[in-house]
Amino acid sequence: MPETITERCEARGLRMTGQRRTIAEVLQEADDHPDVEELHARAAARDARISIATVYRTVKLFEEAGILDKLEFGDGRARYEDAEREHHDHLIDMQSGEVIEFVDPEIEALQEKIAERLGYRLVGHRLELYGVPRRKKG
Repeated sequence: MPETITERCEARGLRMTGQRRTIAEVLQEADDHPDVEELHARAAARDARISIATVYRTVKLFEEAGILDKLEFGDGRARYEDAEREHHDHLIDMQSGEVIEFVDPEIEALQEKIAERLGYRLVGHRLELYGVPRRKKG
């Protein structure tokens, strides 16, 4: 399996223009969950000719090709991450909007047990938790 977003785009036969390559590189380097506006700002810092419309079209193309996952955390902003990243779940801080990635073996096992109890073999899932920071006592 090709490693980078650009390589996976090429393997799927997508035409990779210079601007698409720049957007793919920005996505590959992201360690957060950027929305289109954030992607545009990062890509335009490398190539000022990249328009926001180009970013919208490119993320839609990458999403339809199964290269990106579109995430919606209830704040009205679609965010994106590499579809090939290791599995993880998300905790969204409802005050700051911060997205915290985590993996919990107990939650993973419980999901498998629930699917089995209901007569299913789990083939995938997405878990999003929403919370607010607890006030520190002191």
